[in-house]
Amino acid sequence: MRALTRPVTAAILTLTTLLGYAPPPARADRALSAPPRIHLLAPLSPIAWEPCPEDEKVQCGTMRVPLDWSAPLGPGLDITLARRPAGDRAARLGTLVVNPGGPGVSAVNMALDHEYFGADVRRRFDIVGIDPRGAGRSAPILCDQNLVDQKPVPLFHTEADFQRAGDYNRRLAADCAARSGAVYRHADTISVVRDMEAVRIALGEQRVSFYGASYGSLIGLLYAERYPERLRALVLDSVMDHSAGVDAFLTQTAEAVQAAFDQFVSWCARDSRCVLRGRDIKQIWAVLMRRATAGQLIDPYDPPSRIGVWQLVSAAFSAFYDPQWYSFAHYLKEAYEPRPSTPAPAPRSPVLESTDLTPHSFGAVMCQDWSLPVNDFTGYQARMRALAVRAPQMRVSPLALTAMTGCLGRTAPVNPQRPIPPATGPVLVVNSRYDPATAYVWAQQVTRQLGPVARLLTYQGWGHVAYTHSPCVSGAVDRYLIGLTMPASGASCPAIEPKPFGVG
Repeated sequence: MRALTRPVTAAILTLTTLLGYAPPPARADRALSAPPRIHLLAPLSPIAWEPCPEDEKVQCGTMRVPLDWSAPLGPGLDITLARRPAGDRAARLGTLVVNPGGPGVSAVNMALDHEYFGADVRRRFDIVGIDPRGAGRSAPILCDQNLVDQKPVPLFHTEADFQRAGDYNRRLAADCAARSGAVYRHADTISVVRDMEAVRIALGEQRVSFYGASYGSLIGLLYAERYPERLRALVLDSVMDHSAGVDAFLTQTAEAVQAAFDQFVSWCARDSRCVLRGRDIKQIWAVLMRRATAGQLIDPYDPPSRIGVWQLVSAAFSAFYDPQWYSFAHYLKEAYEPRPSTPAPAPRSPVLESTDLTPHSFGAVMCQDWSLPVNDFTGYQARMRALAVRAPQMRVSPLALTAMTGCLGRTAPVNPQRPIPPATGPVLVVNSRYDPATAYVWAQQVTRQLGPVARLLTYQGWGHVAYTHSPCVSGAVDRYLIGLTMPASGASCPAIEPKPFGVG
């Protein structure tokens, strides 16, 4: 049923029609995720549009959806979205829904960004960003910042450390739930997907295209699973593998960030502008790790304060996102050879300003979408030892370890991992070969699980979110979105050497 879009019309639909749900083939685990077949009448809220305060050429709107999709007549929740109209209405192809990931990064801001997508995509599509429930402008999850700042470092040395982490997580969850309300318990990605389908209906679109980056790829995967007939095109950039169990989740991400470290070492050996060129970086790193372990490593940007192993590893992980190799080489040099008085004027990258990549919604979403069980401290220690073998310099992925340890002591997820079903329409998967956050092997695994209609385009370079790092990748994605033209099987884009921070 096509939704009526005039504000004076409040369409009344059965829940199954509102959701547009076509059940996938039955599986033993389907009970974990299938929407309940409730034949109650549920109102479809229209979208209240007005010019965005940041850019009046973009429309901002709110839409009311059920807080709990299993109780459609219960309390509601206002979600916020933005729509940048297609530049050429006569050539318009439809709506492109976008999400930049996180979880918890604002998709409204992505729609407001008039430079993210290519000119042809902006000309042919209405670009719609929906802030996921619990994030951005959509009833954001709120927590006591003082409590958040007490988050324990997830490198546990004793049983007591391990137990304290579980206790802390329960206190934090209780605080965030009290401040945020019931949205804290309903921030899972399946609920986000149902919200997206309600928006599609309210927009009056028979089908939409979707671009999801990083954690946004999980929105795309789950939407394709539940509403395959509603997708015109699907791009998954830097993909999450929602079939990965806890050990694969930890191991494959640790190997990815170790590969990123090794690439940094290789770059420094070939680029004359690397301040550590000709030095044994792995030996320097080992010394820095020993100092950090002993509490003797001085922060080169904030002496005489000290940094520990977790801060050092997290700084490296953050630097590999773009990557910001030049800045990171200066950072290591000044940490290894500290000056006795003032900090060195090393070039600084915003990536090194902060190693906290997790908004308040991160724990609520991750712990509802992923089952990452570690039964006890003994199990934790065994995993950490195994990871150190796979990633001798980095030891762990800070993002993955934050997710796993941040879910200790929390309730069981409502949307845990499961096999990814084959896709019914063309899916373009793109990933950097040396992505430190979403492992390249995840893109390979997801592409195989999606089946013959999926195609993997590899960026043979570095950094997270391939679309933003390579004109070759962005061009291929744009061609697919506009003309549904897929790259050849096995296609790849060449690596582009990173430049010093501040150099265009």
